[in-house]
Amino acid sequence: MSIVRNDKPFVLAGRTYQSRLLVGTGKYRDMEETRLAIEASGAEIVTFAVRRTNLGQNAGEPNLLDFLSPDRYTFLPNTAGCYDAIEAVRTCRLARELLDGHNLVKLEVLADQKTLFPNVIETLKAAESLVKEGFDVMVYTSDDPIIARQLAEIGCIAVMPLAGLIGSGLGICNPYNLQIILEEANIPVLVDAGVGTASDATIAMELGCDAVLMNSAIAHAQQPIMMAEAMQHAIVAGRLAYLAGRMPKKLYASASSPLDGLIK
Repeated sequence: MSIVRNDKPFVLAGRTYQSRLLVGTGKYRDMEETRLAIEASGAEIVTFAVRRTNLGQNAGEPNLLDFLSPDRYTFLPNTAGCYDAIEAVRTCRLARELLDGHNLVKLEVLADQKTLFPNVIETLKAAESLVKEGFDVMVYTSDDPIIARQLAEIGCIAVMPLAGLIGSGLGICNPYNLQIILEEANIPVLVDAGVGTASDATIAMELGCDAVLMNSAIAHAQQPIMMAEAMQHAIVAGRLAYLAGRMPKKLYASASSPLDGLIK
């Protein structure tokens, strides 16, 4: 279980979640491996690319709904593969139609295919439109604190700054910007993209992030199901460490046991 005692609840769009790990559904060998890995992760929220996932609109192809039940998981359709605001908004509308009025979406507007870095100008445009249309928008963005603040002011329910480029596995490349975002945030902050292994997820949680979203770190592991379980524990360990408060760093040694009262 991912429950941490004496912790504030993790709430998105009015719903409380026990797990602070969100996982993607792509890049696995097949749908069965997807299902097993997600079960092992303990995640309650799963994200998928609307434009690349069959939810029943393509007869004869594997249907995600046959492997992951919406009664068990909260679906988070995302706009991966979109490169402008118009395309992203249209994709969210499609997701709402396919999922019978579902409003929770992950907005992702990319700048180019090489870096998959967010196009923040188009992201801001799309976020404003989607919020006006009643969507609950979780938004992938750069680690720029000013952009994160603007997205929150627009009405997004969570900001999701990258830790590193999508699929890079580089880990937390700029913890200092993340700290600024976390200090200013009045909505949940989730690290999205860049996580490569369990220690990266733990660091993100130790910094104070509300949750972590990942896909490649699990799907591209040599043993995805085992890595998914490792990530579940990493998230809990990082959250506990954050709540416990780490010891201060010191330049010189400090004896673990007091020197006073030693037998001479």
